[in-house]
Amino acid sequence: MNMGCRLIGIGMVAALLTGWALAAEPVGWPAYGGGPGGGHYTTAAQLTPDNVSELEVAWQHRSGDFRLGTAQGTEAFSGDDVRAPSAFVGTPIVVNDTLYYCTPYNRVFALDPRTGEERWMFDPEVAHELEHLTNCRGVSSWIDDQAAADALCAHRIIAPTLDGRILALDGRTGKPCPDFGSNGQIDLTEGLTEHGAQEYGITSAPAILGDLIISGAYVTDSIRIDIPSGVVRAYDVRTGEFRWGWNPVPPGVSERDEDGNYRAGTTNVWSTISVDAERNLVIVPTGNSSPDYYGGHRDGDLDYYSSSVVALNADTGEVAWHYQTVHHDIWDFDLPAQPTLVDLTIEGKRHSAVVQVTKMGMTFVLDRDTGEPLFPVEERPVPQEGAAPGEYLSPTQPFPLKPEPLHQLGISPDDAWGFTFLDEGWCREELEAMTTGPIYTPISVNKETPLYPSVIGGQNWGAPAVDPDRQIMVANTHHVPMLLKLIPRDECTGNEGFPQRGSPYCATMRPFLSRFGAPCTKPPWGTLAAVNLSTGDIEWQVPLGTLKHQAFWPLTLKEGGIQMGGPIVTATGLIFIAASADRHMRAFDISNGEELWAHEMPTTGNSVPMSYISGGKQYVVVAAGGNFTSPSPSGDYLIAYALPGSD
Repeated sequence: MNMGCRLIGIGMVAALLTGWALAAEPVGWPAYGGGPGGGHYTTAAQLTPDNVSELEVAWQHRSGDFRLGTAQGTEAFSGDDVRAPSAFVGTPIVVNDTLYYCTPYNRVFALDPRTGEERWMFDPEVAHELEHLTNCRGVSSWIDDQAAADALCAHRIIAPTLDGRILALDGRTGKPCPDFGSNGQIDLTEGLTEHGAQEYGITSAPAILGDLIISGAYVTDSIRIDIPSGVVRAYDVRTGEFRWGWNPVPPGVSERDEDGNYRAGTTNVWSTISVDAERNLVIVPTGNSSPDYYGGHRDGDLDYYSSSVVALNADTGEVAWHYQTVHHDIWDFDLPAQPTLVDLTIEGKRHSAVVQVTKMGMTFVLDRDTGEPLFPVEERPVPQEGAAPGEYLSPTQPFPLKPEPLHQLGISPDDAWGFTFLDEGWCREELEAMTTGPIYTPISVNKETPLYPSVIGGQNWGAPAVDPDRQIMVANTHHVPMLLKLIPRDECTGNEGFPQRGSPYCATMRPFLSRFGAPCTKPPWGTLAAVNLSTGDIEWQVPLGTLKHQAFWPLTLKEGGIQMGGPIVTATGLIFIAASADRHMRAFDISNGEELWAHEMPTTGNSVPMSYISGGKQYVVVAAGGNFTSPSPSGDYLIAYALPGSD
């Protein structure tokens, strides 16, 4: 062998050894979104487009926490005595070589990340049988850099509950931290107006910034007009002491009522909050004010921060800036997803950005310092006729010119679709009898209005994932219309899914399906897309999933079924996503959307996966347990995938 070949050979071996050593370094997943600013991105690089097809199940963990429910889909909202199936939508975290996750019943498990073996379990004893919806998206982690590593509660797992509590548990043992609140917990229902068990709960992992825990809460915002406050609050992570609260009312308006409680009916923050430690900002995605589908009583007061990205000063809770994505939102187009913090290069200039996807399928890219759009946004006129008596409308709505929308914005009879001429004709007749039009068409009284995009999206809480190096955003999109109708109060029976008590109307909602049970708009009904955040262009958009388990063969081969969940991306250019109703976990190539691997699970994975390296091996973990939107049964499968071979 000549010297040149020897040097090349030695270099190749050294590179391989170096690559393996780097791959063997532990890589965790310290927060729900992968980091404090979301993104669902991992630097773990052992899995590549070349070897991902070899993935196999490494281990499974089952908690036993699931229920089948008494109704599914929109019928799950049809009465107080109805219970939806459990939703196992959690994304685990991995910290200090331990995997932590929460179940739909809010039990918290600590597992060995290489085997799935239980290290401990804590049960907060939530009366989940009283809850309409049962889910938990995740837990959070905080490490005390002032304490010895083996001290009690030097590492704290911060866990939310459906009944409005936040727990602090010792990361090593699962025991409640005795110095936190009362016996290791704080009660966020204190300071709220009177409410029932189903009306207030925490379903998303609290944010952590310095020594603060920051949390909003989920409220059933179509039950009544005076639903509990949407206040966002911060607490001391060591003691549980209250630091500050922000109730989304306009500047100069009191956040509390005459009894000292937080003013009711304000917009809530149910999704995941992001934090920027460098700027000392807490960035929240707000919902729309109660109730969802009528706002004649708001007079601009309760709308001020509705459906907005809001940046708060982490020391005081004061608003630093805000940007509203929907004016006077009466369509439930609230912001469902965690604001993603990423640095972008746009027209040659570097920007610290906030990327916010929406139920409308539009993406807003904002300057993190000011909240100003980094791509042009137009205020366009929107429909002004047909509003319910007593309602008022915003004359314009914001439309970003870039990135391009990932969903069609509106619907007409020409959009009718069917497997056959028969069902296509039926769908067209239905649309011709409805109130159709572009996005932001008002909801009619006693006449159905199709929302397309709908209240489930466009995008929802699982999206997006962002590759910060490639400047690529990956988002899954729903393309299923929903039909809404307002009913005058004196005609309401009490069985409508959205009673909206205190307003002049209750509301009903159902998916727009043909007599064959398929959506009345053309497929694909679920897609996955890559968007270049530097240019705002869509790189590709492909169908996500098939109609397996939803239709008869050969229709099962049709691509792009209903879905709910979200993606992750890896440094090697892999996208992992379950979400689809055909029960598959998949890997895609970020460069072109090519499907590289798929595995069928026992039920749907309506969650967001995560990935980490432990013991020299990269794992991808996903919760497969269904959702009230899923046609498959609920379950409790936490599934880990890895390449074959020993650690």
